[in-house]
Amino acid sequence: MSYERGWAALNLEMPPTIPHTEYCSHPKLVKHITGLDPKNKNEEKEAWRKFYQLTDYDFLWVSNDGPEWKGRTTCMGHAIFQEDGSDYNPNVHCPFKDVEEVLSFDPVAEYGVPDVEERARYFEEFYQRGQKENPTLVFPGGYYKTLFSACIQAFGWEMFLSSAPLDEERFDKVLEGFFQISLANYKAWAKTSIKVFICHDDIVWTNGPVFHPNWYRKHIFPRYKKLWSILKKEGIKVLFCSDGNFDEFVDDLVEAGADGFIFEPLTSLERIAQKYGKSKVIIGNIDTRILSFGTKEEIFQEVKRCADIGKNCPGYFFAVGNHIPHNVPLENALYYLELIRKLGRR
Repeated sequence: MSYERGWAALNLEMPPTIPHTEYCSHPKLVKHITGLDPKNKNEEKEAWRKFYQLTDYDFLWVSNDGPEWKGRTTCMGHAIFQEDGSDYNPNVHCPFKDVEEVLSFDPVAEYGVPDVEERARYFEEFYQRGQKENPTLVFPGGYYKTLFSACIQAFGWEMFLSSAPLDEERFDKVLEGFFQISLANYKAWAKTSIKVFICHDDIVWTNGPVFHPNWYRKHIFPRYKKLWSILKKEGIKVLFCSDGNFDEFVDDLVEAGADGFIFEPLTSLERIAQKYGKSKVIIGNIDTRILSFGTKEEIFQEVKRCADIGKNCPGYFFAVGNHIPHNVPLENALYYLELIRKLGRR
């Protein structure tokens, strides 16, 4: 693990071993490796810092959208995910009564647009603190609810999917409001000292696009290009991250300016590596389902698949697609961490 190895891969300089990152929410795994309990507030920060160090992280998945929006947002509920079921939330609600209310919605009036200079100071302090606390890995900037995910948070899936195709032009005005909020935040991030930025937006589902691809090409990707150009003018690398299968849009994202991708096993590592393996950062694709339910041989073959491809890609990082949740058996998670050390040698 090292900042140097992570930064080399982000610059497509082919480090001698494949670097590593994860999004992990497995407290038993953290405690087993570090001896510290991440669920104990007194040990939480040191537990995670030590976990990143001992499991060879070179890069940390990070986003920060600033203070929470003050205004109407949807709660989509949450099934039991935490081991103790403490996160179960049956209170599903959407504050928008009907499609007309969504199509008339003004995100700027509801949530406000942050002052760029003030928000830049907020982000810079966040970044400096994060990088100082994690000096052995690359600490990026990032924004979560860029456009598509902003709609999900505001309206929920049902109202979003009902409204957007009903009146495309009126909904574009709603999107423009979210864009203006993101634009101010991206301008603020561009004023900070970060070197790499994660643009998160869950634009697809398991089987691919939610809307017709032309809808994205008209309403989403041109706005990405404008947002990302602000960062790229400052020499900041932009990594695009989405759940689901965005095979359909890889070329569009490259055209918009993406320097790399973070993705689940639903998006094809093989296709991206074949076309962009030498020119883009590629993070992830190891199947969390195989870690959760597979045999050791299946886990070995899955890690080997990604290692065999990643060895030829200078910007490839090992990561479990989606993340390592609580239900992954401890022995499987430990075996995975052992394998990436063994199979990651170039």
